[in-house]
Amino acid sequence: MRRVVAGNWKMNHGPSETRAFLDSFEMPTGEGVPRVLIFPPSVSLAAAVAHPGRPGGLELGVQNIHFEASGAFTGEVSAAMALDAGATLTLVGHSERRHVFGEDDATVARKAAAAAAAGLTPVVCVGEKLEERRAGDLASVLLRQLDAVLDLLPGTAEWLLAYEPVWAIGTGETATPADASQAHGILRERLAARGWSGPEVPVLYGGSVKPGNARELMDAPGVDGVLVGGASLDPTDFSAIVEAGRR
Repeated sequence: MRRVVAGNWKMNHGPSETRAFLDSFEMPTGEGVPRVLIFPPSVSLAAAVAHPGRPGGLELGVQNIHFEASGAFTGEVSAAMALDAGATLTLVGHSERRHVFGEDDATVARKAAAAAAAGLTPVVCVGEKLEERRAGDLASVLLRQLDAVLDLLPGTAEWLLAYEPVWAIGTGETATPADASQAHGILRERLAARGWSGPEVPVLYGGSVKPGNARELMDAPGVDGVLVGGASLDPTDFSAIVEAGRR
């Protein structure tokens, strides 16, 4: 499976900063280079799509969608609208959407299903909080979150999974490669147990990924790539992480 390196810019980089990033970003090329995804803020998507210096093969997504196709939902964006604007992917269920904005498993599942139905590839994020991990609830939390999505996602859907331990996001703490492999193994076993027969699902690790630890994480068994936060904002650092993903 081809590795994946994804950058989630969160609430950073407006249109002018997006253009400046793309002017500076040197996307590695050649044999074994991973698939590269960037999720800018929605207000910067058009700037990224239209930028003449956008590297070939760079895929763009949105950070969030609403599960309804249209309606009186001020401030929201539908999957079809994101697709029409040039996105091909969307993050779904990022830990900040779950724990800052209060999205529950059912809402995340509806968003994943709506994205797939519209032709937008969902990148479904799952992960445990520190207290859940300390209580020995890693598997139960991950499987609860994953099962909700599998209950609604069509069996033919193209999608990605991202394991992001909440305690390792923006904290400087990073799960060890063994931690990542353990969690990814739990997710893969559940996919098999649920009889997932659709396209193979890449499983990414997200949580304080940097140029210095990216290769070690991506070399861990069961890790198909990384979802990068802060380090994806710097074009040099992000380029180095993409290079680290070369097979």
